[in-house]
Amino acid sequence: MATRRSRGDGGLYWDEARQRWTAEATVGYRPDGKRIVRKARGLTKTEAKNKLREMLREIEDGAPAEARNVTVADAVTEWLEYGLPRRSQATRDKLSTLANKHVIGRLGARKLRDLSADDVDKWLAERAKVLSTRTLREVRSILLRAINRAQAREKVKRNVVLLCELPEGRAGRPSKSLTFEQAETVLAAAEHTQLRAYVVLSLLVGARTEELRALTWSHVVLEAVGEALPYVMVWRSVREHGDTKTRKSRRSLALPQRCVEALRIQRAKQDFARRVAGDRWRETDLVFASDVGTQLDAANVRRAFRKVVQRAGLDPKDWTPRELRHSFVSLLSDRGMPIEQISRLMGHNGTAVTELVYRHQLRPVVEHGAEAMDEIFGGGEENGAA
Repeated sequence: MATRRSRGDGGLYWDEARQRWTAEATVGYRPDGKRIVRKARGLTKTEAKNKLREMLREIEDGAPAEARNVTVADAVTEWLEYGLPRRSQATRDKLSTLANKHVIGRLGARKLRDLSADDVDKWLAERAKVLSTRTLREVRSILLRAINRAQAREKVKRNVVLLCELPEGRAGRPSKSLTFEQAETVLAAAEHTQLRAYVVLSLLVGARTEELRALTWSHVVLEAVGEALPYVMVWRSVREHGDTKTRKSRRSLALPQRCVEALRIQRAKQDFARRVAGDRWRETDLVFASDVGTQLDAANVRRAFRKVVQRAGLDPKDWTPRELRHSFVSLLSDRGMPIEQISRLMGHNGTAVTELVYRHQLRPVVEHGAEAMDEIFGGGEENGAA
């Protein structure tokens, strides 16, 4: 009676039809009892023998038979489908676009087990010519996390992306802010538009665009109570589950009088829109909503904001709604407000984020010590004269 071959049994023979030496190894058995055989071929017996040794080593390491044919595209696609359980649909769409265009489109056909650090280095260098450093970091992260998932499921032995440094990408779009004169012009241009209150709050309160799109009237207090000023409760955003960006971002902000007036006008406009829409109106309690009460998306706001910017005499291609928040920082910093106070208004966890992201909008403070000492001891010329 023939002995059943065990997993890992291998052999070497000459294949006359293919005119090649063939190495084969038993990697398991199907439910019907048939052997699952992995084969490799070489022009010489030595080449085939080396491939047999490699197969047997992989089998001994416990690598599953199906892992041999897993491609980079397979790993990335599986990560996109199952590796983002708590991400919003917008985040999923963004990552899918980056993955399909920059990862799968460039490395997708490569067998995962054959992907080398050199392959990844060359890919990153090529993508660095067309992507900003920030986007390049996101693209590298996609590949890294996809291979991490595949490695955890024994589809590849190691993650070669860990061996590769991130190169410098193209310079990203520089952040900028409105001057006081430009800000006044933009506020005037928004005066008789649907975006008036949105622009006023963005510029005078500094809330994120995602926070304002989720702001509800139940979180707006327009009447002063005692010594307390009118305020807005920035407690929600359009992110998944309505959470703000960080716990510190959940804050209540006093409203300047100009914001109070703009919000009162916004409420009156919305009451009129509700009557015009009739049965088509959807009651969402949103402060900034469409003509039928539904939530605005980022594209709606960008289009409307470009029209305001154009009316203000600025190039609409150069400005986005988020730069109203940058302008808020710049105007307060120019006024002399300490960075610690600006950081709290911005909803940052500390001043480090404010300094990193809004460094171009912050007034330099390193000169303040010298200015104070000049006031205390007098300038150099006066001392010399004395």
